[in-house]
Amino acid sequence: LPDAVVLWTRLVADPFDAAAMGRRDVAVRWEVAADERFATVVRRGTALARPELAHSVHVDVRGLRADRVYWYRFRTGRFVSPVGRTRTAPETYSRPNRLRVGVVNCQDFQNGYWPAYVGLAAEDLDVVVHLGDYIYEYDPQSAYPDRRHTAPETPGLDQLVTLADYRARHAQYKTDPALQRAHAAFPWIVTWDDHETENNYAGLVDEIDDTAARHQDPAAFARQRAAAYQAYYEHMPLRRAAVPGSPDYRLYRRFEFGDLVRLNVLDTRQYRTDQPGGHPSDFGPIADGLGNAAGTLTGPEQERWLAEGLRTTHARWNVLAQQVMVSQIRFPNFLDPAHPFPPIANLDQWDGYDPARTRLLRLLRDARTPNPVVLAGDIHSTWCSDLRIDRDDLAAAPVAVEFTATSVSSDFPAAFDGPLKAANPTLNPHVRYFDGSRRGYLRMTVDRERWLTDVRTVDSIATRESPVRTSASWAATAGVPGLTPA
Repeated sequence: LPDAVVLWTRLVADPFDAAAMGRRDVAVRWEVAADERFATVVRRGTALARPELAHSVHVDVRGLRADRVYWYRFRTGRFVSPVGRTRTAPETYSRPNRLRVGVVNCQDFQNGYWPAYVGLAAEDLDVVVHLGDYIYEYDPQSAYPDRRHTAPETPGLDQLVTLADYRARHAQYKTDPALQRAHAAFPWIVTWDDHETENNYAGLVDEIDDTAARHQDPAAFARQRAAAYQAYYEHMPLRRAAVPGSPDYRLYRRFEFGDLVRLNVLDTRQYRTDQPGGHPSDFGPIADGLGNAAGTLTGPEQERWLAEGLRTTHARWNVLAQQVMVSQIRFPNFLDPAHPFPPIANLDQWDGYDPARTRLLRLLRDARTPNPVVLAGDIHSTWCSDLRIDRDDLAAAPVAVEFTATSVSSDFPAAFDGPLKAANPTLNPHVRYFDGSRRGYLRMTVDRERWLTDVRTVDSIATRESPVRTSASWAATAGVPGLTPA
C-alpha cells in the first residue's frame, strides 16, 4: 500500500516442531527505519507471537511515506533478526514512470537448489510476485541428501495431512538461505496454487489420482485444507488474519501502483469446480474443457469482483496474477506416444474451463480494459503468448498477452521440451516463445509505453549458486495488441 507494509517473522525453538516454543505468548518488538543502520527509526512497536499461530508475527505498519524504501528488524529477548528491506507503493493517484517486478513460482525443495533466488535477490526490483507452489507435499525422496523433505506424521501417503505436517514443511523451505535472502530484499505479494495443499485439488475435491488410504471425502479434505491454509498464513506476509481451524481464507485482492499498474491477485484453487472428465492427472480430450459450461476456476463471487475491477480501472496496465495458463494449449498426446494426435489438453488449466475463459477474454475486449497482462506459473516452463478469444483466428487482434514463468526448481520433463518446441508453430501458433529446459524467474520492467519481460534462467539447479542469464526478452507496447521480441 502507499502508506503501509506487512512485516512477517516467526519464532522457533525447533523449526520442525512448533510445540517446542511452548504455550505462552511471546512479545516481539519491531522497528522500521528510513536507513539501513537504523539511525532514523520511523515506526516501532510490540506484537505478540501466539502459540495458536505457531508464534508467527504479522505487523501491518501504517503511516509510512509513499514510494519509499524502508528497513525493518525484530527483537525478542537477546535475539535480533537479520535486517529486511521493503518498499511502499506509489500514491494511488500519482503517475509513476516505472515499476520493476520479479515473478516466481514452483520451488520443489527436493528437485534441486535455488540459485534462481540468489539471482533474484541481486536484482533491482520494487516487488516480487509469487504465483504459487511455494511448498510441495510429497514424501521424502531426493537425489540431494540435504534436500529431503521432512517426514509427515503418516508416511507413505505422499501428501501432508496435519497442521504439524504443513508447519514443518513450510519451516523447512524457509531455512534455505537463498530464499531468505530474496525475502529480505523485497516486499512480496503471494498467492497459492495446489501444492501448498495437495496436487490438483479443486475446492473441496481431492486429487483425482488419490485412491485407497490417500482418498478423502469433502469433510476430511476440508480439515486437511484448513491445516494447509493456516500454515500458509503463518509463514507468509499476509494482511488479512486467518481463523485457526477454518478451511476458508480469502486470498484474492488488488494492489495499485499509482495509475501505472493495477494488480489483480487471483485464487484459482479454493473456489474452483472439479476438473472435467475425471481423467488421470487431469489430461484429456479438448472437448471436455470446451463443454464445461458450469465450470469455474474463480467461483462466482471472485469473478464478479474481478469483472468490476477490470471495468472500472484507470490504470495504464491491468494485470491478472494467477496460477495456471489462460492460453489455449494443445499438447501432443503423450499418454499414447504411438498416437500423438489428436492432441490433448491440460484440463487443470483454463483449458478445462473454456466457457469461463471465454467470458474473461470477452470482458477484456468489451470493457476495453487498457493493456491487459496475464501472469501464470504452474507448468514449470516459460511461455509468452498472445491471447485471443478464438485461438485459431490469427487475423484477430489479441485481447491480452500472457507471460508464464518457469519454475524455480520444479521439474519439466525433458522428453516434452523438444516435441513441444517442434509442435507449437502448428498446434499453438499464438505462443510466441516456449522453453521447458531451464529454471529461473521473470524480471519485468514496466513504464508508461512498454512492458518488458526478461526470461532469467540459471545454468543448473544441481548447485546452490549458478550463473543467471537472460534467455529471451519479450515486450508489449501500450495500446498495441500482442507481443514483440525485444
